Amino acid sequence: MNLSNLKAASVVIVAMSIMSVSEKTEKTVDVEKSNVSWKAYKVTGEHEGTIKLKSGTLDFENNDLAGGTFVIDMSSISVTDLEGDMKGKLDGHLKSADFFGVEEHPESSLVITNVSGSGETLQVTADLTIKGITEPITFPMTVKENKATAELKIDRANYDVRYGSNSFFDDLKDKAIYDEFDLKVDLTY
Repeated sequence: MNLSNLKAASVVIVAMSIMSVSEKTEKTVDVEKSNVSWKAYKVTGEHEGTIKLKSGTLDFENNDLAGGTFVIDMSSISVTDLEGDMKGKLDGHLKSADFFGVEEHPESSLVITNVSGSGETLQVTADLTIKGITEPITFPMTVKENKATAELKIDRANYDVRYGSNSFFDDLKDKAIYDEFDLKVDLTY
């Protein structure tokens, strides 16, 4: 083999090895087909509702989940277990400064920073930002075909969501609202 053929073969081998090392893809989440629901608890009961994603992507490396970024439209927060005036009142209260302060903080975000495990169910660590406050959160996520699902337990006290919280106020008794609330996320990409 002459020198020019050897150089050409070396370039091809190096290029092929670089391409085979890592295949990265970003998949856009279909926000219309995806669903995020919440459930919050108080001493005397619970409420549930929905909130919409504004945008989302999942990052894959060699077909394995490696990251992702999501923007949540806080103005879309809605109660689904009430109707009429009671629904309107609670929807408005959740958007007020007492809770999520939507006028000042119209978006929240979640950025996946680490993924561990193998198979369909993975352990995900992310930075969750609510009301301009960012805290890490870890949760299991199942990724299969073009779907990803997760259930998160969020402590609202970490994000200065104070209304009715025993973490901030004493003697609330049966008026207390528990700090932890649940998010159930069903993504289609």
